[in-house]
Amino acid sequence: MNPRSCLLAPALALALAGAAGAADMSAEDALQAAREQRVVLVDVRTPEEWKETGVAPGAARISVTRHPQGDGGFVADVAALLGGDRSRPVALICRTGRRSAMAEQLLERNGFTQVYNVDEGMAGSAAGPGWLARGLPTEPCPTC
Repeated sequence: MNPRSCLLAPALALALAGAAGAADMSAEDALQAAREQRVVLVDVRTPEEWKETGVAPGAARISVTRHPQGDGGFVADVAALLGGDRSRPVALICRTGRRSAMAEQLLERNGFTQVYNVDEGMAGSAAGPGWLARGLPTEPCPTC
């Protein structure tokens, strides 16, 4: 093998890894980043789901599917949560990563530049076992 190709292979692998799934975050990474205040964690599930399982500590609860004003209200509420700073990092979580992925795209279409999807969600998916199965902490949501 050419010595130069040995140097290019890792760089190519890093570039490809960055291109696919670069905006995804594991549940453990989301918890740590939220604790360190490197991201604002937003749970986009429904109030019924929040009440059933609880929510991640400190997570804002803004339902993407049951928002009273529809999509525009969801975007406006997330913008308000971030103090209008659409470049501030935000991580989104739902049950399995599907709704949070759609919410991620919605926010990106509306000018948010650092949006991450907790792709394994609360209940798990192909991306991982999920927040609950990992035994990560939750807080009850008695007023949901």
